[in-house]
Amino acid sequence: MTPEDQEETQPLLRPPDSAPRGRRVFLAAFAAALGPLSFGFALGYSSPAIPSLRRAASPAPRLDNNAASWFGAIVTLGAAAGGVLGGWLVDRAGRKLSLLLCTVPFVTGFAVITAAQEVWMLFGGRLLTGLACGIASLVAPVYISEIAYPEVRGLLGSCVQLMVVTGILLAYLAGWVLEWRWLAVLGCAPPTFMLLLMCYMPETPRFLLTQHKRQEAMAAAQFLWGSEQGWGEPPVGAEHQGFHLAQLRHAGIYKPFVIGISLMAFQQLSGINAVMFYAETIFEEAKFKDSSLASVIVGTIQVLFTALAALIMDRAGRRLLLAFSGFALGWGPIPWLLMSEIFPLHVKGVATGVCVLTNWLMAFLVTKEFSSLMEVLRPYGAFWLASAFCTVSVLFTLFCIPETKGKTLEQITAHFEGQ
Repeated sequence: MTPEDQEETQPLLRPPDSAPRGRRVFLAAFAAALGPLSFGFALGYSSPAIPSLRRAASPAPRLDNNAASWFGAIVTLGAAAGGVLGGWLVDRAGRKLSLLLCTVPFVTGFAVITAAQEVWMLFGGRLLTGLACGIASLVAPVYISEIAYPEVRGLLGSCVQLMVVTGILLAYLAGWVLEWRWLAVLGCAPPTFMLLLMCYMPETPRFLLTQHKRQEAMAAAQFLWGSEQGWGEPPVGAEHQGFHLAQLRHAGIYKPFVIGISLMAFQQLSGINAVMFYAETIFEEAKFKDSSLASVIVGTIQVLFTALAALIMDRAGRRLLLAFSGFALGWGPIPWLLMSEIFPLHVKGVATGVCVLTNWLMAFLVTKEFSSLMEVLRPYGAFWLASAFCTVSVLFTLFCIPETKGKTLEQITAHFEGQ
């Protein structure tokens, strides 16, 4: 381990046991989580919008089966690009500014959809909202993990996925009464609220310390945690050193990389996004009398169990929930939480960018080819394929993923260096 690596593992922020815990950290986490709420709404938008667009009469744009599959899936391509852009932004512009910037493609994308007269405008709007989804899905977990103290990091980190599924449910509920244009107008609301609220939130103290802005970092700590006393000085060399391929030789880098990429791949191979994107269409084809109601029920179940996961995350731990629960309790929230916890500061932008890129590319493959796979595999084939992925993911969790509950971010990264 190099001297620079040793310096990286020293605690940047070291809260003493007696330090007061301010409540404004919860407000800041909520402000950041409006980003995931926005991208949850963008993901859920396609479920009620596709049936409406299939029935649309001229001069409104109308989707055939092929166009509908692209309308659902193209958002994931934009999100993959957003993951790469977000990884660059989060290290250079900072966590707060990156969240503020992602509101622009959110609002612009939904505005383009609202004004759409041609199918290509629908695709363009979805691509823009997808770009914003990718940025928000990367930056929000990082921001929240860096402002949260260890005792509540699981709770606040799980709120990322909770807000995603809440956004999906809101899209389902609103789609029950609104047609696709007005639904797109409503999609502008969550990012607008995030823009207004995040303006009053601080940058993360960890990022400020790496930029040698000690006074600003202490002011942010005072705002978030209620005290600036007892927090450790930034060690020399804690500034961002940049990522180089040669660093992949170090256990503290390549092990988190393998874990982060694998978690994202397993999450998408569960097929959950295909279900959430096309929920209403699936229920229509299954001859449900009220496909909209069935979609709302699915969304409600997701919200309830993800909320339960948030409440028990810091008690049960990450590994237990990943290994033995269902999606909303484990594989929904935990990959995003672990992604924000396991990487050293100096590679966090690049590393989280690669993880998010993996997640959204896998999501594109699953959602775009969902119908084709179901035709080839049939229900019994899909069952055995899902069972195989489930078995592999459980074994990977038990043998490869460390427990991170109750540890500081610096202790987590030091664990990988010490293996």
